[in-house]
Amino acid sequence: MGSIQEADLPGIGKKFIIDARSGDRIVIIVHDDGVREIHHFCDYDPEESLSMVTLDDSESRRVGAILGGMVYMPKALESVDVAFDEMVIEWFKVEPDAKVIGKTIGELEIRKKTNATIIALITKEHQKIVNPGPEQIIMPGATIVVLGERGQIKASKTLINTGDK
Repeated sequence: MGSIQEADLPGIGKKFIIDARSGDRIVIIVHDDGVREIHHFCDYDPEESLSMVTLDDSESRRVGAILGGMVYMPKALESVDVAFDEMVIEWFKVEPDAKVIGKTIGELEIRKKTNATIIALITKEHQKIVNPGPEQIIMPGATIVVLGERGQIKASKTLINTGDK
């Protein structure tokens, strides 16, 4: 990933400057009232804004979900992670030979053993199960969305795919 810089804007909110690997620069300003501005800057003139979009809070969250893969995950990606300070959300597929296939989340005691939380499950048929309960059965080829710290995520992935913590 390119670089990301943050700056407080007193009385306004926070500014994020993203220099992408492609050479593009995007500046996102998050206003204290929830409005977001996205500015795209010219790679040959970092002072010249090519375009700007203003989004309200709801629109911003939807765009964030789209960009983050919550709405559609490209088929080329086997796993994805999104970091929020120490917390991470990661998507990964259940291996076809995983020893826990057919067992429930409750039987595996994933939260108790790893301190990670399964926040969603997407079946091979693309059915989305948000906040699955302990009775949810782990199915082959499903994509599991887990929330936790990196070590907890790794332990939950190991538990799901090998049956061991």
